Amino acid sequence: MTQHYICSMCATTYPVSPELMVCPACTREQRCYEPLRGVLEVVYESFDPRRPFGDLVRLEDLSVLPVGNTPLCPAPGLRRHCGVDNLFVKYEAGNPTGSYKDRASLLVAAFARRHGYKEIALASSGNAGSSMAGIGAACGLKVTLFLPKTAPRAKMVQALQYGARLILVDGPYDLAYELSLQWTAKYGGMNRNTGYHPMTNEGKKSGALELVDQLGYAPDHVFVPTGDGVILAGILKGFRDLYSVGMITAVPTLWAVQAEGSSPLCRAFETGVFDQEPAATIADSICVAVPRNGYYALAGLKRHDGRCIAVSDEAILEAQQLLSRTSGLFTEPAGAVSLAGYLAARKSIGEGETVVLMATGSGLKDIDAAMKKVSMPSRAVTDLDQIEEHVP
Repeated sequence: MTQHYICSMCATTYPVSPELMVCPACTREQRCYEPLRGVLEVVYESFDPRRPFGDLVRLEDLSVLPVGNTPLCPAPGLRRHCGVDNLFVKYEAGNPTGSYKDRASLLVAAFARRHGYKEIALASSGNAGSSMAGIGAACGLKVTLFLPKTAPRAKMVQALQYGARLILVDGPYDLAYELSLQWTAKYGGMNRNTGYHPMTNEGKKSGALELVDQLGYAPDHVFVPTGDGVILAGILKGFRDLYSVGMITAVPTLWAVQAEGSSPLCRAFETGVFDQEPAATIADSICVAVPRNGYYALAGLKRHDGRCIAVSDEAILEAQQLLSRTSGLFTEPAGAVSLAGYLAARKSIGEGETVVLMATGSGLKDIDAAMKKVSMPSRAVTDLDQIEEHVP
């Protein structure tokens, strides 16, 4: 199965190369702190779902860790709460490092190994970094991670535990992104930055392939937590690839769900323009001022009648707790964004339509956020007489 790159903006085609990240022609028009121009998409001459990445990588490099095949949970308690029958949660905490980002990291690592790279650098708001660190450790790759100093400590500890070189950035994720590009330009290695490396979009399409395999059909709606827009664009590409070979009859409606304090894609969906408003949200994994995959993700949403919706931090935390208490699934705030978006939009969902919520990361990655909605016991006891609360 042969493949090539095509520029998502100018449609120029290129052979697949480890040195080529974005379209050389379009990147000449790139302005600082705007979404990437010239994101490259992998095109297959004959897409085979049994080998979804064709000859891009060696199959043995994709079996280093058990990435993917995460559970699709019916969540009956959540269904009862919402009064629906066809609601599912795709729980990505089952990946080796606890997040959806492992899907992209494994493909990037396999691509790097095939082409002889030993080092990978990237920027992250947290999950992509700990993911690449873990996958890199399994694949024998050295990882340098640029991470905002405000990222959850659990994600820092996770990356350090895997042996990554951690560089804390005194600024937002967008600054970390720029610094990581400067790092690879100066010191070499492969850059895994989300959207920038073509394998990040390609790796994340695997979630769509799994959904169709697990359900036996394509869902009607998929709610996707959205920051840079790579998970969104990757899942959309997966459905498009399946549609191209007749395995599904329609591409589902994808909902890009963002936090109100970090909603540049939603604003651009309405205005057609990406602004540079600062970003702030409890959902650190989707906290971006400049969605690097923004142009590509927005074009995909428009082409396939997708939707955008923004939800408050309070709604996110309430959805996080609701999901835990009705389904037993503990996801981080960014993962709970999908449920918050569904709750806000469910009146526009047709009765009987199948809905999938992408819960993209483990709740254990950000305990401080979860603590905002729970109360720890005020004191410890040594016998039952010391328990002041009424016990039914």
